[in-house]
Amino acid sequence: MRYADAMSQSPPASRMRSASSTIGTEQAPLLLVDNMLSNPEDLLRIAHDAPFTPAFTPAGGYPGLRAAAPRAYTDAMIRTLIGPVREAFGLGPVAVTKAECAFSIVTLPPDRLTPPQRAPHVDSTDGHQFAILHYLSRADHGGTAFYRHRATGFETITDDRKDAFLAIRAQEGWAAGYVADGEPWFEQTAEIDAAFNRVIVYRSNVLHSGRILAPQRLSPDPRLGRLTANIFVTFSPVGDPA
Repeated sequence: MRYADAMSQSPPASRMRSASSTIGTEQAPLLLVDNMLSNPEDLLRIAHDAPFTPAFTPAGGYPGLRAAAPRAYTDAMIRTLIGPVREAFGLGPVAVTKAECAFSIVTLPPDRLTPPQRAPHVDSTDGHQFAILHYLSRADHGGTAFYRHRATGFETITDDRKDAFLAIRAQEGWAAGYVADGEPWFEQTAEIDAAFNRVIVYRSNVLHSGRILAPQRLSPDPRLGRLTANIFVTFSPVGDPA
């Protein structure tokens, strides 16, 4: 079955539940949605057959494998979530200017991580870019945590903070493996547990890291590993309709 057909037969769940909250002292908004799809198995069948390839490089990058996700899924997710996102983040009228989506599986063992993969990070300094993270595996693979950089107090990294943050980080160290509580250079401000078919949405410039609870269970098999679908979407403000 083509995923466009699957989505037409599997609309967002009628039991879908959403809640918004804020993170840390900077009060960054976060949207959490449970039971996102009524039939997530349709999406899993696509992911299980997807051609995954390494996403990491000697310099860093995502510590695992990625594969392109169906555009029909991306479009349906954004169409469903744009209203709750506008409300949770206090946005006015917006238009989608860019959207990318991939299935992702964490695979690198802790001793193969590069330094940037062993610290909280941001995906972009653009405050208009949002991460939509859809958990598609067992909860015990771990969720996502958010952090404050102790030396600067930064919880979000914007264009005007980036140079100062990087200058101080260059003098600090790195965790021994996957990020846990962030000590001693970072402080964890929130942690969202994974749950199958759960979605979280946050701005891409918030310091965060995946919580890899059991590295010994990492697997490249999407049926066994820490599988997520990751959407990065950029919203641009538009004028009020006439």
